[in-house]
Amino acid sequence: MWFTDSNKQSLPDPPKALPGRTEAVEVPERHFVNGAKLTAPYPDGSEVATFAMGCFWGAEKLFWQTPGVIVTAVGYAGGFTPNPTYREVCTGKTGHAEVVRVVFDPRVVTYEQLLATFWENHDPTQGMRQGNDSGTQYRSAIFTSNATQQQIAEASCEAFEPRLAKAGYGHITTAIVPLSEFYFAEDYHQQYLAKVPNGYCPNHSTGVKLPADFVVTPLQYVD
Repeated sequence: MWFTDSNKQSLPDPPKALPGRTEAVEVPERHFVNGAKLTAPYPDGSEVATFAMGCFWGAEKLFWQTPGVIVTAVGYAGGFTPNPTYREVCTGKTGHAEVVRVVFDPRVVTYEQLLATFWENHDPTQGMRQGNDSGTQYRSAIFTSNATQQQIAEASCEAFEPRLAKAGYGHITTAIVPLSEFYFAEDYHQQYLAKVPNGYCPNHSTGVKLPADFVVTPLQYVD
């Protein structure tokens, strides 16, 4: 991955964000690893989760290896520039974070289990960076697809933060917000670590675990 300048620590004002474009980038039809269809529509009964946890190459690999995940894709979310390029996101002038789209079968893997993978495989206390990868594109965020995901994600944060504090970490800086738009990243970023097995993408996990019995009963909530 390319490093961003260390001073890119705040989101741009929307009027000052890069203009982007109306045309979406071209992506392959199929997932490089499992051959599943990369873009919507997805199988009936599937759900979509979106996570930002630093470098999206390694994050995507974690999720495509998870049983119950149908397909993954990397992209950009949380900013203001429509259909940005990777080079534009690296400037810090789009407001976007690097994210992973996770399409999953909730009968096989729960949203809570995906959240455990999210929390346990990066440091959610670092603000606008992960390790040496510094800039707004590397911030920690959960972009929710509906009110139920929002409430489960918030509950998981409440369960995880005391454990981080006990281990000597600071407050969680993860944003938990509804997803407004997901933009696919360029073809060469999709499933990058399967195409380039020795590609650079460090794991910044803290070793702290979400409680093994963490669960939120969706029936408690109404969308």
